[in-house]
Amino acid sequence: MTLDLEGKASFCDRMVIATGLADRQITAMAEHLSEKLHKAGLRRVQVEGAGGADWVLIDAGDIVVHLFKPEARAMYALERMWGAELDEVGSG
Repeated sequence: MTLDLEGKASFCDRMVIATGLADRQITAMAEHLSEKLHKAGLRRVQVEGAGGADWVLIDAGDIVVHLFKPEARAMYALERMWGAELDEVGSG
């Protein structure tokens, strides 16, 4: 899922939220994304939580990627925190 946060958050313009089923899968996803971001010209890509975590964060400046195991994604519920409910609060 991709959330457009331009004008809503100061730390990024886009937030990507994805799910992996196992540590190894999430680690592979993080490594693949990091490589692709570097090849796309982004030099300050930081990865946190890789290597056996329920949640890996990839900070590429204007794009932040969250890779979760299903249970962690449900618990943190970033879609609700930064999704449509944010629009409703901001317009109210």
